[in-house]
Amino acid sequence: MKVMQTIIPDVLIFEPKVFGDSRGYFLESFREDVIKEYIGNVNFVQDNESFSQYGVLRGLHFQRPPFTQGKLVRVLQGEVLDVAVDIRLDSPTYGKHVAVKLSEQNKRQLWVPRGFAHGFVVLSETALFSYKCDNYYTPSHDGGISWKDPTIGIDWLLEEKDIQLSEKDKKHPSISEIKDFTYELFKKENVY
Repeated sequence: MKVMQTIIPDVLIFEPKVFGDSRGYFLESFREDVIKEYIGNVNFVQDNESFSQYGVLRGLHFQRPPFTQGKLVRVLQGEVLDVAVDIRLDSPTYGKHVAVKLSEQNKRQLWVPRGFAHGFVVLSETALFSYKCDNYYTPSHDGGISWKDPTIGIDWLLEEKDIQLSEKDKKHPSISEIKDFTYELFKKENVY
């Protein structure tokens, strides 16, 4: 499995080796030893899956302490633009984001650590999205930031008229209102 750095050191791309022939293909989608080598001691406890149509934007989501979540995300069918935003106050990359196309063709996975908001938009007709979480979903600690916060400046690769949002995702505040995460508490070495 190939591991690639992004512009934010804690956010990683995992790209499996794909072995294909006329019958189809085989790949290792998860290896605990590789995860531990590059991320640290992560214990995944929940797998989630969503199916969405073109233009559906889910995010930008996070969970507040003490129920923060790290996510290892991938696309099983279709293509999405997947985004991780650093929301750790005083981080050298605070407010910056990583945007990566994940698809059934490239089979890449994105690691979104605790202390980051996460979201994606569907670029294909439909997309089947799957991810592992290192903490359970806790509705009482659910949070989010606006998908179009101008201080973050994400290019979602679609026109705004094509974006489909849930009522909840239409109401998220700007990143400046989120004060739950500090760089010191959510540095990689302090979490994993």
